[in-house]
Amino acid sequence: MIGERPLWDFPDGTLAGREVSAYLVSDALGWDIVPPTVLRDGPFGSGMVQLWVDGDPGVDLTRLVRADLPELRRMAVFDAVVNNADRKGGHLIPMPDGRVYGVDHGVCFATEDKLRTVLWRWAGDQLTEAAVDKLRALSGDLDGPLGERLGEHLTRREVRRVRLRVDRLIRLGRHPEPSGEWPAIPWPPF
Repeated sequence: MIGERPLWDFPDGTLAGREVSAYLVSDALGWDIVPPTVLRDGPFGSGMVQLWVDGDPGVDLTRLVRADLPELRRMAVFDAVVNNADRKGGHLIPMPDGRVYGVDHGVCFATEDKLRTVLWRWAGDQLTEAAVDKLRALSGDLDGPLGERLGEHLTRREVRRVRLRVDRLIRLGRHPEPSGEWPAIPWPPF
């Protein structure tokens, strides 16, 4: 993409597609984590457009990231699926109705394990039954239309790795733990 700033560890021209792909996975899970996101043509070429959401400015993000909320626990699972390399506290948008959106997914879907997040509260904990059910459905979707749609924005290998991460989460039945091979928390964390 013309207006995109290249990153050393992600191919040029893919950040907007990764943003759209994160929305597609969020939508397939039915968890409403990522605001609607699409590709559009603009004055600098193709890029992504995301629905603007006005968060609740009264929420303390430093407290929010430590809260035991179902919305955040689902987001932790989502981040493991998309291999989010940059889940900062400032990438959480708490809404007045209690929902929490996640934004800034341009550095997701790497083929190497790069999970970095402030949402490690559930590390090693058993996944909820509802999360496992959603992951099973997602696994099937990845073999069909969702896999094809992701393939419009990601490489075949990246889509395959999404499927492997989903299958690993189902098989282990637990939230991932930091690997020790990659910094577990992004810097800065907010």
